[in-house]
Amino acid sequence: MEKSMGTRGQMSEAVSTGIFLTLSGGFQDAYTYYCRGNVFANAQTGNIVLMGSHLAAREWNLAVRYLAPVLAFACGVYMAEHVKRLHRQDRRFHWRQLIVAIEIILLFVVGFLPQDMNMAANIIVSFVCALQVNAFRKIKGSPYATTMCIGNLRSATENLYWYRHTGKKDHRDKCIRYYGVIGIFGQCTYSLSQGAHHMGQLRASAGQLPDHVCERRYRRRAQVEAPL
Repeated sequence: MEKSMGTRGQMSEAVSTGIFLTLSGGFQDAYTYYCRGNVFANAQTGNIVLMGSHLAAREWNLAVRYLAPVLAFACGVYMAEHVKRLHRQDRRFHWRQLIVAIEIILLFVVGFLPQDMNMAANIIVSFVCALQVNAFRKIKGSPYATTMCIGNLRSATENLYWYRHTGKKDHRDKCIRYYGVIGIFGQCTYSLSQGAHHMGQLRASAGQLPDHVCERRYRRRAQVEAPL
């Protein structure tokens, strides 16, 4: 996961790595929202707001549904730090490689969980998001987040301002990278939401199919049994 700290820098901070992780982060948030009961995997602020709303309405079951991923996210950050402390000096592999391996295994498991286990799926994905956002914090030496946009948007606009007033190439490059990460994240969520929308249309059409079949059979039977 790491290269020598020469001119090429760390692989974990490479643009290609950032693009891959941002695609993953965007997919995870869109997946849990559109496919797992409208719960956020990354945007824990949104989960806390929705949890508070349901608590105020005394909807305890719904409140727990939004509390669970928040707690899972906190556990994920704790686990990432634990893995980092235990394997930071390990020469066999880099600790970030272990984090990525854990992510792959857990997300693979989530793919096989049925819809009646949405809470478990959301807990696992939120845990994975926390592992990722805690382990991968920089792109080309600049702090960024692979699973959320608010910090990236702030940094992008800040660098845009300073580029306009100083003309420094460094500010321009950072601005482009940050806005690029936001664009990739948005494109990933857009693609998944489109897929979820089309899947919903297919399911609706499939749900209407038996009615059409029954109606057609009834008409045929009526024609056969009708007196001449």
